[in-house]
Amino acid sequence: MAERRAFAQKISRTVAAEVRKQIAGQYGGSPQLFKNLNAGTLTSNTVPLTEAVEPVDFEEYLITHPPIVESGPLRDLIEFPPDDIEVIYTPRECRTVVQAIPEEGDTDPHVRDCVRSYTEDWAIVNRKYHKLGTGFNPNSLDKQKERQKGLPKQVFEADELPDSSGYQDDQDDLKRRSMSIDDTPRGSWACSIFDLKNSLPDSLLPHLLDRAPNEEIDRHNEDQRKTNRHRELFALHPALDEEDPIERHCVPDVPKEHFGQRLLVKCLSLKFEIEIEPIFASLALYDVKEKKKISENFFFDLNSEQTKAMLRPHIQTAAISTLARSAIFSITYPSQDVFLVIKLEKVLQQGDIGECAEPYMVFKESDANKNKEKLEKLRSQSEQFCQRLGRYRMPFAWTAIHLMNIVNSAGSLERDTELEMSLSERKGSWSERRNSSIMGRRSLERTTSGDESCSLTGFRPATLTITNFFKQEGDRLSDEDLYKFLADMRRPSSVLRRLRPITAQLKLDISPAPENPHYCLTPDLLQVKPYPDSRVRPTRDILEFPARDVYVPNTTYRNLLYVNPQSLNFANRQGSARNITVKVQFMNGEDPNNAMQVIFGKSSCADFYKEAYTSVVYHNRSPDFHDEIKIKLPASLSDHHHILFTFYHVSCQQKQNTLLETPVGYTWIPMLQNGRLRTGHFCLPVSLEKPPQSYSVLSPDVPLPGMKWVDNHRGVFNVEVVAVSTIHTQDQYLDKFFALVHALDEHMFPVRIGDMRIMENNLETELKSSIAALNSSQLEPVVRFLHLLLDKLVLLVVRPPVIAGQIVNLGQSSFEVMAAIVNRLHKYLDTSQDMHGRNSLLSSYIHYVFRLPSTDPNSPSPDVKSTSTGPGGLGGSVHYATMARSAVRPASLNLNRSRSLSNSNPDISGTPTSPDDEVRAIIGSKGLDRSNSWVHTMGCKSAPWGSSPGSAPETMQAMERCGNRMSSHTESASFLQTLTGRLPTKKLFHEELALQWVVSSGSVREGALQQAWFFFELMVKSIIHHLYFAERLESPRKNRFPERFMDDITALVSTIAGDIVSRFQKDLELVERLNTSLAFFLNDLLSVMDRGFVFTLIKAYWKQVSTKVYALQNPTLESLRLDFLRIVCSHEHYVTLNLPCSLLTPPASPSPSVSSATSQSSGFSTHVQDQKIANMFELSVPFREQHFMAGLVLSELSVILDPDNEGMFGLHKKVVSVVHNLLSSHDSDPRYADSEVKARVAMLYLPLIGIVMETLPQLHDFTESLNQWGRSGGVQGTTVCSNGDDAEAEGNNMINQTVAMAIAGTTTTSPMSRPSSFLLNSQANRQHGSFSAESSRSLLICLLWVLKNADELVLQKWFTDLSVSQLNRLLDLLYLCVSCFEYKGKKAFERMNSLTFKKSKDMKAKLEEAILGSIGARQEMVRRSRGQLERSPSGSAFGSQENLRWRKDMTHWRQNSERLDKTRAELEHEALIDGNLATEANLIILDTLEIIVQTVSVTESKESILGGVLKVLLHSMACNQSALYLQHCFATQRALVSKFPELLFEEETEQCADLCLRLLRSCSSSISTIRAHASASLYLLMRQNFEIGNNFARVKMQVTMSLSSLVGTSQNFNEEFLRRSLKTILTYAEEDLELRETTFPDQVQDLVFNLHMILSDTVKMKEHQEDPEMLIDLMYRYCTKLMNVQENQF
Repeated sequence: MAERRAFAQKISRTVAAEVRKQIAGQYGGSPQLFKNLNAGTLTSNTVPLTEAVEPVDFEEYLITHPPIVESGPLRDLIEFPPDDIEVIYTPRECRTVVQAIPEEGDTDPHVRDCVRSYTEDWAIVNRKYHKLGTGFNPNSLDKQKERQKGLPKQVFEADELPDSSGYQDDQDDLKRRSMSIDDTPRGSWACSIFDLKNSLPDSLLPHLLDRAPNEEIDRHNEDQRKTNRHRELFALHPALDEEDPIERHCVPDVPKEHFGQRLLVKCLSLKFEIEIEPIFASLALYDVKEKKKISENFFFDLNSEQTKAMLRPHIQTAAISTLARSAIFSITYPSQDVFLVIKLEKVLQQGDIGECAEPYMVFKESDANKNKEKLEKLRSQSEQFCQRLGRYRMPFAWTAIHLMNIVNSAGSLERDTELEMSLSERKGSWSERRNSSIMGRRSLERTTSGDESCSLTGFRPATLTITNFFKQEGDRLSDEDLYKFLADMRRPSSVLRRLRPITAQLKLDISPAPENPHYCLTPDLLQVKPYPDSRVRPTRDILEFPARDVYVPNTTYRNLLYVNPQSLNFANRQGSARNITVKVQFMNGEDPNNAMQVIFGKSSCADFYKEAYTSVVYHNRSPDFHDEIKIKLPASLSDHHHILFTFYHVSCQQKQNTLLETPVGYTWIPMLQNGRLRTGHFCLPVSLEKPPQSYSVLSPDVPLPGMKWVDNHRGVFNVEVVAVSTIHTQDQYLDKFFALVHALDEHMFPVRIGDMRIMENNLETELKSSIAALNSSQLEPVVRFLHLLLDKLVLLVVRPPVIAGQIVNLGQSSFEVMAAIVNRLHKYLDTSQDMHGRNSLLSSYIHYVFRLPSTDPNSPSPDVKSTSTGPGGLGGSVHYATMARSAVRPASLNLNRSRSLSNSNPDISGTPTSPDDEVRAIIGSKGLDRSNSWVHTMGCKSAPWGSSPGSAPETMQAMERCGNRMSSHTESASFLQTLTGRLPTKKLFHEELALQWVVSSGSVREGALQQAWFFFELMVKSIIHHLYFAERLESPRKNRFPERFMDDITALVSTIAGDIVSRFQKDLELVERLNTSLAFFLNDLLSVMDRGFVFTLIKAYWKQVSTKVYALQNPTLESLRLDFLRIVCSHEHYVTLNLPCSLLTPPASPSPSVSSATSQSSGFSTHVQDQKIANMFELSVPFREQHFMAGLVLSELSVILDPDNEGMFGLHKKVVSVVHNLLSSHDSDPRYADSEVKARVAMLYLPLIGIVMETLPQLHDFTESLNQWGRSGGVQGTTVCSNGDDAEAEGNNMINQTVAMAIAGTTTTSPMSRPSSFLLNSQANRQHGSFSAESSRSLLICLLWVLKNADELVLQKWFTDLSVSQLNRLLDLLYLCVSCFEYKGKKAFERMNSLTFKKSKDMKAKLEEAILGSIGARQEMVRRSRGQLERSPSGSAFGSQENLRWRKDMTHWRQNSERLDKTRAELEHEALIDGNLATEANLIILDTLEIIVQTVSVTESKESILGGVLKVLLHSMACNQSALYLQHCFATQRALVSKFPELLFEEETEQCADLCLRLLRSCSSSISTIRAHASASLYLLMRQNFEIGNNFARVKMQVTMSLSSLVGTSQNFNEEFLRRSLKTILTYAEEDLELRETTFPDQVQDLVFNLHMILSDTVKMKEHQEDPEMLIDLMYRYCTKLMNVQENQF
């Protein structure tokens, strides 16, 4: 047979290399060529791909190239939208109905600042289109599913085939039908004709036989192809399996109040055996291990109304807040050691606790009638005590619940749980007994180690009944005793078990707290939203005292004080003092009337009281106390505020002349000491008499003259005071810093801080040392006051204070301490970081809180503030001035600028030496004369960003500087001038920050580098705020910033890039963070700065990395650069930044490149090569300059995929995913939905086609893996064996293939099995490692996207310029695409789903992927230990799965293996998507083939190309295709044959055979549309063959041979369908009027009858498979007939 144009022969190794060189030469210089050249020999106009070109001056370009279009989507591509960035002030979400603010107004500046910090709006910078950047690419999010809605279901024959079992019956049924006349001998003409005549044809295609011009046919075909196409190719492509895309910056959480896990406890009822008096209860949580009470008390009252009535004289009307019976507890650190402790108290009465508790133990409710009289007596006694002693309480009983046992057991039960708790002798342990309704007891005693099992969020609500209480013991009331009891309760042999219990019934409900409970009151008694009705009994939020520090910034005003009297020792006090109570009062002066009504009430009483009494232990001179007194602190405290304790003896017996209470001692605690709040443990002496005047400013420790003290002035009263306050920092260093800053604000000297008096002259030293000392403060208060602290530091930078007439520059100190604080947070709070290492507390500060001082949204203009305390002003007052730029700039920056004053001021002679002098001179001479301003001269430095010194932009800058420096606090200017002789102005924070960073060194610079992201993000927000409030977001970008700021940014970027390059081997983790931070910073700058300037920064980075990469050939550095590139390119206006509407002009001096040489030898472009078009398709210098970022992306792709660049082998997947990600993002972007716009976007990626062509030899060979899905080698691979054993299946109902081939008269391998011609990939030929299937597939889908969306005319022009070998390579690429995107079939999806990973190496692959997923220090270590870094390509530095041969065919598994059991619907959906992808991909290939055909049809060397086109077409027919695609494919094939009939019948004869086989195969399809089109194609093929030479012998022969092999080898062949197609062909012949008079219709009829007879015979042979004699007989007859047919035809 004719020699086959197989792939292997077409592209031999040498040709491939040649072509690569050719293409590379054309593509603006291939990396490997340039590596070997000397730099000297390069022409000035060529820049190797490994280096960045000089970017276009973006702003200049926009000015010089005004847009051609007025409006519309294309116009929007040219410039960023005007509303791109907005600064939004969002009111912060307030949890409570009214905002928490101090009642007495903000008198104190610190309180005012705190309250402002907790109430001001969030200042958010919003990049409106940010979500359209690649970081939020819908392909990598769940939105993919939404975009796939409404896809049509593509019909595939592979899916239509029934299963083998059911299929056989149908076959038999069909056979019975075809044997309709039994007496006709099988195989006779008559029978055959009878069957055919009775068949039904498929519908005929209209106008098939009309003669129409080829152009018209092409146009019609194209219109048909282009209708109803799927717009978004990537919506059909499974997303790349990346973790989180590196370019995604998540919006940080809004700062809000901290809560732990929340638990709702409802108190339902409390019932004793006897009811004789009111009982009061409280609940609190204790942590035994930490020995800490971890919540405040919740007081509740479950007494009946008539019992409460006993106390009527003592109780005012009860406030509704004190009637709560349910409470929400918050537990930040739940553990096995948390107990809920319930304490009961009763009204004080005569007798100790034991006596008073006796009746409760003795009497039983059942004996009430028996003991009626005794009970009456007890009740009347109680009434008397309530009347007389109703205000005092005594301890009564307590019990505790082990919280985790409840939660764990409730979690294990099937329904709402009832737990009964008791101490019973029989069990022998303290246990919690469940109601008998629950079967299957499990011991509730299980304790688990660690806290991981201690979640309180998901357990089922439980109802507890507590039946036993322990009576309190007067000498064991302290917390220490309680912890011993609680620890003991967890032991099986509890001491408590031996005690006699008080029987009672307390019912509680415990459940996880709902998300937004109704009717809830905060610990400060504010109503929490939603609070529909104020009359409903509320739930109380109980304040937590966390067991360990909680690091969350304050966000609400709260100022509470808890006073816990602990013990008193009056053993050595003379006189009678036995029943002792302590009255606690909070005083704001010494007069008894100065007691403030700030003490919270307990239960069933008023909200607030002026005093509180501790409970009394009967006849005890040294009592312990367990009371907690909660006080609402006033916002501003003075020296006169103090807590006063008065000790009383209460006489329980009513005697003549005895007072109810006798004062027996006094002591107090002043609230402030040296201006700081006093808290902690105190052991106070007690005075026997009332304190003298002015006692409150002194401590009781001071021996006041003439006072009598208990026990010789020794400490006898222990008390603990705890503050929970968002006003008082309770940290000495923070207190000092805030105090000094406020002293500056108030300008009141001397300042008293601690025991020091600071005069104005040493304020500067103190201020600097207090800033430095912030490092010594505790982390917890630093975090709590983080927002205020950072705000104050920013303020000091922006408005340097004026102290004693001198401006003090605190920029450096503030910058240093900021860096230190940020690093401390990063180090100790490493759990709250995102993937970029950004601490969430800091990122939310920047995002929501940070703003420039005095950018008050309400003030009339950004720089004029009506008062110094507007909401945006950070409390900044007016005593701040400006400062000259620091003199310590590095000399290398060469920034010697001079400033001169404008000569309009006649009073000044000469040039002042510094801005300070200038200020003095101006103010001295003129007062505040606004007409004087600085002019910034540019004498000594050329201006790359501005123009000549006198030009308008320069003056603009000068004006801007003047505006920045002269903030007009007009109302206070004159006052300030007299005070300091200074003009108050302010700096710009971002400028100062950049400067401080650039000049920093040593540990400060290191600290800033460690957390570079923080300073970058601060800078960006400051820039945007400044532009926004100066209303300059609209102004031209070139004039927005002074040049010195641009210099600082340049220096900063340059040094940081240097750090990345020099330190990546030593400190990879830091460098990774630094690299991403820098990339995000430049990405942000693209939104606000001169974009050409930012491009030069990118170029500077590129250059530094390039130099090092090629010196070291280190893939890690290249990988970092890819991350950088990916982040910078994720900008939402990436397309606009690439100037997609610029048309490339030829370079001024064309370089003698290889491309011009090629163009002469180009197969068919006689005209001079169109340089413009070439530039669009090559990575030429003009392309890379004009489309700067796209140029970088494609250059990286080209360089990394270059086969000679072996060191970068492991980065293939990474670099491909950069491109894939960009394209899939453009694909789904609503801004580019318009096809004209998409064509412009696709223009940026035209060189991709050439790059992929170059990689062809390395691509994964998808033609090889076609049998991967378990197909046998049958035609079109639709033979899915359900029993999994191919051989057996073959034996069942197929003629042996070799036999069939022999019958067909051919000995070569079957022409029906696919030509495995894509041999480039065979292992032997491989010099370079090949790509993984996944990378290859990604690359090919990118290629198809470009081909789909690019402008067809542009493509056509370029194809014209390509040489024959290049075009052939493009066809080879399309051939590969057909295989790559072939539909796998529903059955394949099901099979993949049922397969689990049996092979260990697959598991190994998964493991490696997990360990080596991304580059990071940890993975680096794992790799090092495996020595993997040293191995060359085969074990590249990142296990990015390119190199592992055994991974090769896993591409689809990896997407499907996450969950092995997919639902039916999911499988259906997957098959639907895959079917649509296969159809769309093949249609794109078909579109491209049509363009190629149009291009080459006019040239003389078209034959070789057309052969290639035909081969791709045939290959696509051989694959699993949808009916939709096949009808377009057949239409194209018919057009091709009609345009170039000689191609098939004279040159590509082998392909003619192939085509006949494909058409026949489709004629036997079970889908009627496929049959209709295939029959039409087959008929026209005969017709055209006939028209060439009056007979169509070639087609007859090929069809006959094809039929025999088809019937013989296809497993699921169905003769009924083929019979219909034969009938259709007959029908065409009958209806063909044009050829009616020729022999053609008879020849067709002959052929069809022959075919039908062969068909019947072959089917008969299949039936007699098991009967050898019959089979041989039939074969003989069959061969004879076949020979006759062939003789006739020749």
